[in-house]
Amino acid sequence: MKDRANSLFEPDTLLPAQFYAAFRTGSVVAGEKRLMLAVLEDAVDCYRKYSTAREGQGVQLFRDVEVWFSSRDRRWFYSYENICDTLEINADYVRGGLVQWRRVVVDKIRQPAEAVG
Repeated sequence: MKDRANSLFEPDTLLPAQFYAAFRTGSVVAGEKRLMLAVLEDAVDCYRKYSTAREGQGVQLFRDVEVWFSSRDRRWFYSYENICDTLEINADYVRGGLVQWRRVVVDKIRQPAEAVG
């Protein structure tokens, strides 16, 4: 089960032509989709980078991105739910994968501490 959580966010091997094929419907729409994809990628990066932060700006960045991922609000054009809908990504699947990934990471951090204590 842990291997599946780690593999969820590992990159797949794709040719650039395959990756951008989904965004070739029109130049304006494609540009907006690329921006949405960049926002989503940045949010995942922040979630992973700051998931174990204990102080300072890292804690605040993690809280902000965690709130963004957990929100079901669709009023804002760049809300998590709207981005996932536009990119045809299952929002609950990604959300669940992030939570599961964090549990694995936190468990790994706690195990050495519990062995010492």
